[in-house]
Amino acid sequence: MIIQCFGKKKNAIAITTAKKGSGKIKINGVPINLVHPLDIKNKILEPFFILGSNERLNLNFDIFSKGGGKVSQIYAIRQSISKCLVFYYYKYISASKSNLLKIKYLTYDKKLLISDVSRIEPKKYFLNS
Repeated sequence: MIIQCFGKKKNAIAITTAKKGSGKIKINGVPINLVHPLDIKNKILEPFFILGSNERLNLNFDIFSKGGGKVSQIYAIRQSISKCLVFYYYKYISASKSNLLKIKYLTYDKKLLISDVSRIEPKKYFLNS
């Protein structure tokens, strides 16, 4: 059982692969325990906090992120994790729990499931003031 989802924020892309395992999370090969500062770690783990502590998932998450800045990568990572969790619930647990989780994520923060399409506006050279 392998689930693969992606998240985007501006130029940053994160790809999350979820496999059966013991609950380990790695970002670009680095365990989540070694991610510092604590605020960044908490921002990455928000989808799990929203899910609740009583839900124990035996999934290993391998996350690969590239492009953009550090903050954009963090937002892309949390989006890909939340998409993975929603898809896991839909495919392996139940569609109704998946819909409840999707509603939880959307009420907390819309950016957890919906990609950000904002780009840098190109410079208009012909407009001189």
